[in-house]
Amino acid sequence: MAQQDDKFKKVIAHAKEYGYIFSSSEIYDGLSAVYDYGQNGAELKKNIRDYWWKWMVQLHENIVGIDAAIFMHPTTWKASGHVDAFNDPLIDNKDSKKRYRADVLIEDYAEKLNQKAQKEIDKARKRFGESFDEEQFVTTNPRVVRYRSDQREVLERMARSLDAEDLADVKALIEELGIADPDTGSKNWTDVRQFNLMFGTKLGASTETATDLYLRPETAQGIFVNFLNVQKTGRMKIPFGIAQTGKAFRNEIVARQFIFRMREFEQMEMQFFVRPGEELTWYEHWKEQRLKWHLSLGLGEENYRFHDHDKLAHYANAAADIEFNFPFGFKELEGIHSRTDFDLKAHEAFSGKKLQFFDPELNESYVPYVIETSIGLDRMFLAVFSQSLVDEELENGSTRTVLKLPAVLAPVKAAILPLVKKDGLPDVARKIMDDLKWDFNVDYDEKDAVGRRYRRQDAAGTPFCITVDHDTLDDNSVTIRDRDTMEQKRVPIAGLSQILHDKLDLKHWIK
Repeated sequence: MAQQDDKFKKVIAHAKEYGYIFSSSEIYDGLSAVYDYGQNGAELKKNIRDYWWKWMVQLHENIVGIDAAIFMHPTTWKASGHVDAFNDPLIDNKDSKKRYRADVLIEDYAEKLNQKAQKEIDKARKRFGESFDEEQFVTTNPRVVRYRSDQREVLERMARSLDAEDLADVKALIEELGIADPDTGSKNWTDVRQFNLMFGTKLGASTETATDLYLRPETAQGIFVNFLNVQKTGRMKIPFGIAQTGKAFRNEIVARQFIFRMREFEQMEMQFFVRPGEELTWYEHWKEQRLKWHLSLGLGEENYRFHDHDKLAHYANAAADIEFNFPFGFKELEGIHSRTDFDLKAHEAFSGKKLQFFDPELNESYVPYVIETSIGLDRMFLAVFSQSLVDEELENGSTRTVLKLPAVLAPVKAAILPLVKKDGLPDVARKIMDDLKWDFNVDYDEKDAVGRRYRRQDAAGTPFCITVDHDTLDDNSVTIRDRDTMEQKRVPIAGLSQILHDKLDLKHWIK
């Protein structure tokens, strides 16, 4: 656990030092759980968003994108259930005066049991080597069986209690497990109570005539209320999808773990409309496709796992999370949900408008069922950033800190480095930069010795460095260095653009 904490602290410090993430309003001591993306962070965030959008919209003929407003008619949130049911179980510690989500405390306890089981498995794998039979070990080793069984029982009991709204039993479970305040160790808890997560605001010129509104807590409802607009104007046929990225706002009980849980965040969602009765087939399809998208970035298959929900939301008949191994353990990165026809039918009932599709093949009208894929852009940023940050020991015994971001996502694709600041080398370097910047975000760096510049670009996440030296003046060639392998090759200046396209184009990443 201490090692995880140290890694996480390094991630946070590195993100600030290299212009990725700052505390919002930092000169005024910041604002809790609100962050600003710096010059490199804004680029990385944009590149992740584009990578998702191009794969989800551009590469799918039957999926289109929209950009719905953050402000929506207040009845929207009554229809969706957010006014009455968008709650989290809140618990306070009487000694520390800190507030927590009760379900997160329990889930963190269960994850520690899982980590203990995994530790036993890893030890056995190391001990037995190639002869290790993991499946047999997991089902027969007493410690692993007990840890996994305890984990399952804890989560199932919590799910039952939350489903029955038995908040007294949620508190009882916390007390029985001996769960303490993570910061102080105190076990002196209040009762558990529900807390609505929506931010309220007002629309209007005066207090007397203003309309009560909410900042949207999710982007999905903007898609549902525009279902017919998109279907008719786009002449869309079932099955088809509507995608959207944008800001959402939740008054989280406890926003923590850096940008993992914030009060202002960005979502990337796609709602896929299908025939009733075919939803579970499409649900499995999108589970497979979304994991494929994640794996295309090369962050390690072992860092992903599916978690099927025991407790389903009121609108769902199937749900699963893609969890990622963050520095603080496996946590939800993306949700795939079979939302049935709940949303469209609810908006039909509250608006009085029909939200149906006439299926010419069946010669009938129906309210489509919906499969949702929903990923937090900020969480995806944290997954990519934290997994990419490594300290490497080199052959000469020295170490380097390198941010091995997937090259397709890196903020700066290449740094142009004149070997020295004289002899006409900066002029050639500037000319190369001027040619490349039409297609790629590139950087010019002439300060310090070239070795120090390499290390600086490594730590910033730049995948390629292009060095202009005295030989360049004679042979019109440069040295291109790969961040991850540190391999250096001599290449013609005229071929640089094609080399970068081969390394960075989307078609070379998503198969």
